[in-house]
Amino acid sequence: MEQLKRMAIFAMVVERGSMVAAAEVLGMTPSAVSQQIRRLEDGTQVSLLHRTTRKLTLTEAGAAFYQSCARVLALAQEAEQRLAELRDAPVGELRIAAPVGFAGAPICAALAPLLQAHGGLSLQLFFHDEPIDLVEQRIDLAIRAGSQPDSSLVARHIGDSRMLLCAAPSYLARRAPIGRPAELIGLDWLTLNTDARFNTLSLQGPAGEQEKLRIESRVGCNNILAVRQFTLAGMGVSLQPAHEVREELAAGRLRDVLPGWRLPPLGIYLVTPRRDAQPAKVRYALEALRQHLLRD
Repeated sequence: MEQLKRMAIFAMVVERGSMVAAAEVLGMTPSAVSQQIRRLEDGTQVSLLHRTTRKLTLTEAGAAFYQSCARVLALAQEAEQRLAELRDAPVGELRIAAPVGFAGAPICAALAPLLQAHGGLSLQLFFHDEPIDLVEQRIDLAIRAGSQPDSSLVARHIGDSRMLLCAAPSYLARRAPIGRPAELIGLDWLTLNTDARFNTLSLQGPAGEQEKLRIESRVGCNNILAVRQFTLAGMGVSLQPAHEVREELAAGRLRDVLPGWRLPPLGIYLVTPRRDAQPAKVRYALEALRQHLLRD
């Protein structure tokens, strides 16, 4: 690394025409610049510069060596410029992971304007209901639901999704009316089997009373959309995020089974592998998603 530094100093001396001028650009003293050039010559065992009281001229070896040093300096400047671009403007490939239920209008509404405004930005989306390793999969940003375990990841809470007990009218027509949590026992449960929380229900009643009961799944899926399709088909009862089933509820394709009772809200988080030195593409995406996700 020291040799690369000396090569860059040598290239700057040649470009500026003197050690004094190079020192001003590099923020060094002329004597420090002279010392680095001397060490470079000692290391290569070749004289690179003819020094006179008036000027510096390149030796034949120095002229040839300068071409390589100039390329090194140009590459270093290009790398620095690239880092500045990544820091200051959203460019490059943005990799986002999210639960399957988010593969719809809100994420498109958040990210499409970002892509339209910044032509140097590309996007790769990965939808999984199972958690994935962000570092191993090179994920810049993940949307995650539910409480987040303590880890090296940085989770930003952006809001809560209300959870509803949902069933199709055709299923409810075949069952006795349901008015209290105890009447949920024995129903056909359709669950997301990637989350153990859905094996136990905690409900709060209109008067503040608390009920907790364990449910047994008849159909388990690793994908919330599959759970929803079985629910719409009249196969049983499932927990659904309210913001994802608004249309089905409004159209009467699904019903809230216990509208007077509330389930604990599901926290929604934006998760990144680290907090500091986020590139611009991640900062812009964080803000766009924060503004659009869970919007009523």
